[in-house]
Amino acid sequence: MSQLPPPVRTARAQQAQTNEFDEGAFAFRPATKDGHKARLSIQGPSGSGKTWTGLQVAAGLAEGRRFAVIDTERGAASLYLDDIRVPFDTLPMHRYNPRDLIKALAAAAHAGYPVVMVDSLTHFWKGSEGTLDQVEKFAKDKFGGNTFAGWGPAGDLQNDMIEALMTYPGHVVGTMRASRKWSLERGRKDPVDMGIQAEQRKGIEYEFGVAAEMNKDNQLRFIKSRCPAFRGLELDQPDGARDIAKPYLDWLRAGAKEIDTSAWVDAASSADATPASLLALYREVEAASSLATPLMHPESGQPTNLGDYIRGRATALKAAAQQ
Repeated sequence: MSQLPPPVRTARAQQAQTNEFDEGAFAFRPATKDGHKARLSIQGPSGSGKTWTGLQVAAGLAEGRRFAVIDTERGAASLYLDDIRVPFDTLPMHRYNPRDLIKALAAAAHAGYPVVMVDSLTHFWKGSEGTLDQVEKFAKDKFGGNTFAGWGPAGDLQNDMIEALMTYPGHVVGTMRASRKWSLERGRKDPVDMGIQAEQRKGIEYEFGVAAEMNKDNQLRFIKSRCPAFRGLELDQPDGARDIAKPYLDWLRAGAKEIDTSAWVDAASSADATPASLLALYREVEAASSLATPLMHPESGQPTNLGDYIRGRATALKAAAQQ
């Protein structure tokens, strides 16, 4: 990669490139599974086996390669190292600002991990500095204590975190704590069982391609699946590598080809890049739904995403041409 300086941002250049990059044509393309990766969530109460099962799935998806675990569970994943028998690295986290998960994903992408497991996503919702804390912080600092207003910027942080997860250039496994919810409904004396619900933003499990829940008997039930093999399936003490990772990979790879996102980074970093070539590259990445792919900026070493990096390079080249 070329050793160009970080993008130089000016108000005039930023406005020009924003319009150009944001106003692309609405172009339909043939549907394809090329480049799609596994996106699996497992939710369940404490003791249901979600960490163990998630590690098995991650090991199966990694196919013998070293994978990464973003650990908020005080080292729980590391206790299974001898049982999993596949090497993995851990990143212990003690603050749960959604921005920090985005940074961790960028670091994992830079290191080339084929699979990242987040154990667990619950902390980035209700843990210290998580999204719920961010709501209160924004409400206090910017909106005079108006919690409703604080949901705007805090919700944007949550959305950015989810985008980074969904566009990670490898497979993603996320666990979430869950508990049984009850509701008192009008006209009924007894509470109604609403089922097991993840301790995260409502509906987050449906962001994943496959979502499962586990109970304390270590039984797994798929609650949403784009992969036909899992629809309506229930497994008793599942082998994550054999029962989940293998059929998931087989389905993803049927009639599809791999996409190496590092080739996009190299193209954006090339000394031969021009504003026109970068705009074309941006459109290619946009068509692959990969603009939010987390990465470390090749020059500054700071976390960013692929779309912003390409736009920034175009801005820098335009600014240099005007000098």
